[in-house]
Amino acid sequence: MILRKAERKQAKIKMALQGSSGSGKTYSALLLARGLTDDWSKVAVVDTENGSAELYAHLGDFKVINIPSPFTPESYIEAMELCEKSGIEVIILDSISHCWDYLLKYHASLTGNSFANWNKVTPRHDAFINRILQSTCHVVATMRTKQDYVLNTINGKQVPEKVGLKAIQRTGLDYEFTIVFDLDQEHKAKVSKDRTSLFSQTKPFFISEATGLEILEWTLDGTSVESVRALIARAESIQSLRELFEKYRSLYRQLQPDFENRKIQLQNQISSSAKTETNGISNHSIQ
Repeated sequence: MILRKAERKQAKIKMALQGSSGSGKTYSALLLARGLTDDWSKVAVVDTENGSAELYAHLGDFKVINIPSPFTPESYIEAMELCEKSGIEVIILDSISHCWDYLLKYHASLTGNSFANWNKVTPRHDAFINRILQSTCHVVATMRTKQDYVLNTINGKQVPEKVGLKAIQRTGLDYEFTIVFDLDQEHKAKVSKDRTSLFSQTKPFFISEATGLEILEWTLDGTSVESVRALIARAESIQSLRELFEKYRSLYRQLQPDFENRKIQLQNQISSSAKTETNGISNHSIQ
């Protein structure tokens, strides 16, 4: 157990887009993905929306995995693992609300005590969410919201307007994501959760590739294994190497060979320097 200074490390973003039907979740997710990677072929859509993502095939040569019904948590997990093995950088889960719908129906089909039956449902859902959070890819998940209509006065007339309400998802799931965007029927986004603080003061706006790029830059503004490896290579003394070890102890398992190799190099330099000094003294004495 170690008490150390908090330090943000580079990480893959896990974010969500929620909105009612027609709010532009799929299109916005694709634009975010394009900002997160400069290669469309590194983007994959896990599609449960009857091929809706392929309506935007003109944007670029992104990949698609179609999940057929029933939309089990295990099918999503399998799709994410396939994406990771295939070198995908951004996974779009469109949408994860289908998974929750499946689990609710599965729970309703179980016999016996309804409360106790959640013990057969919750672990499967938790495994799905944990797989998202632990993914080595950026993940953009879309969530459908329950729809309702309100009457707005436009030009003196009462006009019904469709609005999104609560997401069709387990309560509190939005807290698992780093960023959650809410999309309205004009396709404008506002942030309902933002641990990056990039959009907390932003008025409703249209998501674009630039939005994804801004988020990417935030993810890169942290400590990476490669940046620490470069510091190790430049360490000029055993003491400075020891200080790096103490500062980045949490990365030691990944950087152990680098620390050990640099330590050997520095020890050899010290030994060589000592021999040079000894020879210099001997030569001086002879003269």
